[in-house]
Amino acid sequence: MSPSRSTASGEKLQLELLEPPVRGLILDMDGVLWKDAEPIGDLASVFAAISTRGFSVTIATNNAMKTVDEYRLKLHGFGVDLEPWQIITSAEATADTLATAFPERGVLFVVGEHGLIQALQSRGFEVVADAKLDRAYAAVVAGLDRELSYLKLQKAATLVREGAPFYGTNPDHTFPTPAGLVPGAGALLAAIVSASGREPIVIGKPSPLLLEIATGRMGLAPESVLIVGDRLETDVAGGQAFGARTALVLSGVSTREQAWAWRPAPTLVAPSLGALIGV
Repeated sequence: MSPSRSTASGEKLQLELLEPPVRGLILDMDGVLWKDAEPIGDLASVFAAISTRGFSVTIATNNAMKTVDEYRLKLHGFGVDLEPWQIITSAEATADTLATAFPERGVLFVVGEHGLIQALQSRGFEVVADAKLDRAYAAVVAGLDRELSYLKLQKAATLVREGAPFYGTNPDHTFPTPAGLVPGAGALLAAIVSASGREPIVIGKPSPLLLEIATGRMGLAPESVLIVGDRLETDVAGGQAFGARTALVLSGVSTREQAWAWRPAPTLVAPSLGALIGV
């Protein structure tokens, strides 16, 4: 069965015809809200329409580069104001997972940027990103690191090969920018896997963890939410595994042709979040 199409015309939106009714939206960021520093559509109008239609909203992103406050500031620059609880990053979810796995905390070797580092430090971990330091590490944690060096990659792979637990923030091999697709965290994880022979515990979508957190914060059940993303293999696959309905927007990575071939099909397919909402 082909996925349903939403419409931005005067007729009733496909989104509004779903049963049971959608009460909450869980949105991805990259490729749905923006491409790097460029918004996708008029986000202020989109979020105003979301509010007018009575939907609760949270954002669950695999991107671990920035902090929740930095994402709030970015959204504010596009005319959108959200509360901290409405934004869930893979960095925060990874830090929570590590805090549960290592109640005594410890030292982590981290391949990643300040969003991930700050999240881990806020849970009481000592974070080391200097490959020259010789320490005893509780685990290796890896996400996207745009300043990755060969020495840091070598250190991470060696520690994992020697038995250190290995965690990854998210599996996205690429992410969309105005210049096109660029390497994502999944590309870095693949390099460590190739050099160590060991697979990571991956926290971000398609793992349901981010979606569980987002749904719980809205006080809703999975069948009452719609997962909106631009990637079939993470956003849609994660939403389907979670037991929620899904909407693929074509403003990021996955294409309409790929959506037609995906099984089970996304519940809805739309050119953009604005088109999905009717803006």
